[in-house]
Amino acid sequence: MAPVNYGVWSSRMTMKPFIIAVAGKGGTGKTTISSLLVREFVARGEVPVLAVDADPNANLHEALGLKIRETLGCMREEAFARSIPAGMSRPVFIGYRFRQVLVEAQGFDLIAMGRPEGAGCYCFANDLLIECMRSLEREYRIIIEDSEAGMEHISRGTVGKPDVLLIVSDPGARGLRTSARIRETALSLGLDPSTLFLVFNRYRTSPANEPVSDTPPLAVIPYDPTIEWADLHGTPVADIPEQSPARAGVRELATKILALKERSANITRS
Repeated sequence: MAPVNYGVWSSRMTMKPFIIAVAGKGGTGKTTISSLLVREFVARGEVPVLAVDADPNANLHEALGLKIRETLGCMREEAFARSIPAGMSRPVFIGYRFRQVLVEAQGFDLIAMGRPEGAGCYCFANDLLIECMRSLEREYRIIIEDSEAGMEHISRGTVGKPDVLLIVSDPGARGLRTSARIRETALSLGLDPSTLFLVFNRYRTSPANEPVSDTPPLAVIPYDPTIEWADLHGTPVADIPEQSPARAGVRELATKILALKERSANITRS
């Protein structure tokens, strides 16, 4: 494993972060892939990474072995407005509260949307995250958003337009049909088709005959019993052995994503 170069974290980032959104049908392993990608990018020195758990049923922190004290969903709009100290602007206070909710770890940070307390929608929490991301996104080299099932957070522009959208699916027909619908929705929202990639997860047999796109999957993550063991024993999925099949598959996926990142940077510079 390459040593982590934390020197790049010593000063405020000035470049636009590379944004990776992970979408797909519920139960296909989006959180597992997101957490393993976070670990892989940190191991390669692509720090700092921001992990965004955009699923109301927050569990990315568990996959990464972290504890969260507060989520954005816990903040009520009325109480938030009353909490702004006299003489402090709303943007400054938002940045202050955002950092309170942020969970800091070695090489990466985590922010969780969570569920609103009591009755209410997620509009305020979504708006908060959008404002926070606009002010702090340039502090991160890579942002990984673990989305809930569907495309709501992408359509809302919560973390901006992703540079890469990974559509995770198992080889089954239902997963592939959902993947095709997600791809159609992404295209309707104006995402570039060259940024949309299918990723097979828990792969054991040939996929069902359900076309998703004309391009082959970006990666095939094999079924890995060590992930099932971690789930059963309540241990962080991101801590499975490096030689495990899923870690090897995600390692190859990370290499391809970094190649896309470099290509994007070259286009921007030219």
